[in-house]
Amino acid sequence: MRECLPENFLKLADACQHSLYIIGGSVRDYLCGLPLSPSSDWDLASACTEEEFVSAAKKAGFEVRAVYPRTGTVKISDGTAEGEFTRFRHDTYRAGVHAPASVSFTDDIAVDARRRDFCCNAVYYDISGEKFVDPLGGEDDIRKHILRTVAPSDRVFGEDGLRLLRLARQAAQTGFSPDAECLEGAKTHAKLINDIVPERIFGELTLLLHADEKRGEKTAPYRGFHILKDIGVLEEILPELTLGDGMVQNPAFHDHDVLEHSLRALLYSPPSVRLAALLHDVGKPYCFLHYANYHGHEVEGERIARDILVRFKAPTAVTERVCRLVRLHMRDLDLKMKESKVRREIVQYSAFLEEFFAVKQADYSACKDDLSEAPAVAKWRRILGEMKEERVPFTLKELKVNGLDVQALGVPPKDTADVLRALLLDCALDGRRNEREHLLRKAKELIS
Repeated sequence: MRECLPENFLKLADACQHSLYIIGGSVRDYLCGLPLSPSSDWDLASACTEEEFVSAAKKAGFEVRAVYPRTGTVKISDGTAEGEFTRFRHDTYRAGVHAPASVSFTDDIAVDARRRDFCCNAVYYDISGEKFVDPLGGEDDIRKHILRTVAPSDRVFGEDGLRLLRLARQAAQTGFSPDAECLEGAKTHAKLINDIVPERIFGELTLLLHADEKRGEKTAPYRGFHILKDIGVLEEILPELTLGDGMVQNPAFHDHDVLEHSLRALLYSPPSVRLAALLHDVGKPYCFLHYANYHGHEVEGERIARDILVRFKAPTAVTERVCRLVRLHMRDLDLKMKESKVRREIVQYSAFLEEFFAVKQADYSACKDDLSEAPAVAKWRRILGEMKEERVPFTLKELKVNGLDVQALGVPPKDTADVLRALLLDCALDGRRNEREHLLRKAKELIS
């Protein structure tokens, strides 16, 4: 493994007073045969005190970014690689709360190993000694692709509710399978996820949505969310979604219940829209329970998706994008929308048209696991191609007139944008209309 490490880490190990170890996911991934990047984030551990480590890091040319004496943690960077050092320690928790209630330091690597989550993450690589140290049998678990807790699972999950999400995320990222005891302990403590702050939950869910990026297994996020469902955590963090579990849909169009359909939409979606795909039908359970049908579920879905993302304190831009896609995912489902309206909406949605297509495709594929092109997407893409051939303008900048031109006709500055948008939508019907004289005549009509 030494050949994968940044050169400065070798100098750092030589400068430390005690053996310096690489620990965690990078060791696990190396033993799995996955490539490691020198610019990765590296987890480091040692019996060194934080003061000793800081001194060694500075000698090796690292910048010390932060020091946390309570937990014996030091963050370092050499401008390319980032490292987080943690002194060997034992942690004591208040039930379910992620941060340890008390910390005691130790020289014993086996004690440090037992404060971690899974044995496969508790294999240490001694940088200077060029050897692996495996206090808990994690190497065997890696060979068998097993997730096994470092201590009785009841204790491990009872200590830290965040480990419930880490279980699903790491199983998805690695392709490992939790053993029976691991799953049982997680199920027992599923409600402890409610002790974790919303931002951490959303962060883990985001990593889970992109879990396939580690090993390239497309099914990884789908598998991870199924683990969350099976251990009862999904019901705690996304109850609006799990209301669809067992809720049947018209068999002429759907092979799956509402929840499974949502999870399969996630399976069939590209990374950029996975959160929207997961939540696209979140309004269906609400509509069925209140109105005994699914009509208008996209409207309720937008509202519910917003409630969820606000609860998770998701970034505003993410919230707005997801809610917009949830609201629009039913557009032209029956293919009866007139071409003129499709053209206008293509221009209206041009900034996120590919995301719109991706959600509609994921929705279609999830109905009956049909990977052929969704009919609505095919129709809209055909019309889009025709519009491009006509040189239809898709943005205000592409119009042959600007704000000053329409203001010269007497349009007040406050109304300028509305007039320009009306001209843009007019051109959507025929690209030949994007000529200066025609646009000015049309603008006069609009203000007369």
